[in-house]
Amino acid sequence: MNAQDPAFAERVGPADASLSADQDRQAASGERVTYLVVDGENIDATLGMSLLERKPRPEERPRWERVMQGARKLWDPGSGRKTKGLFFLNGSNGHLPFSFVAALRGFDYQVVPLSGPARVKVVDVGIQRTLDAILEQGHGDVVLATHDIDFLDQLRALLADDRRVAVLCFRELLSAGLHELEEQGLQIVDLEDDFQAFNAPLPRLRIIELDSFDPTRYL
Repeated sequence: MNAQDPAFAERVGPADASLSADQDRQAASGERVTYLVVDGENIDATLGMSLLERKPRPEERPRWERVMQGARKLWDPGSGRKTKGLFFLNGSNGHLPFSFVAALRGFDYQVVPLSGPARVKVVDVGIQRTLDAILEQGHGDVVLATHDIDFLDQLRALLADDRRVAVLCFRELLSAGLHELEEQGLQIVDLEDDFQAFNAPLPRLRIIELDSFDPTRYL
């Protein structure tokens, strides 16, 4: 079954329905909202395969409460801007990490577990549809946690609609195509450097601006 097939779209229906009531209220009140949309599959795979070269231990994964705090402060520090977290998981194997899901809910994330055929990237399709829904329904700025080029068209459309848009990632591992959107206003936010989402330094190799060089990290 193709990911663009209407029948498949019905099966993986994302969080777009839950956006509607919020968007109507925000449009009426003039309140701006930030959607923190997390590609959990991509963040975990990038951390494990590209940085640690093994499966991350629980204490090595991002502190998602800090990520939520960072998203709330990103554009309007101290304003109390409403931030809605949507954390996408692949549930195609029929199982969910319930302790992790419970923790996410405690940090104010709405968990969106999707399933579908093995050959379909269900999380990517769900996020694409959700970004489309945010664009179509009016208000809403976006922080997208991913490194994946598959969301290029949706991010470009949001930027063209004068939305604030940021990608949350390990900067040096972000798809080159997404880097190109910086000229259109895309903000690139580093999970470790900007949101301090980890308890210990990660083994990263990247070009460091001299003004931000901290030699104690290497001692």
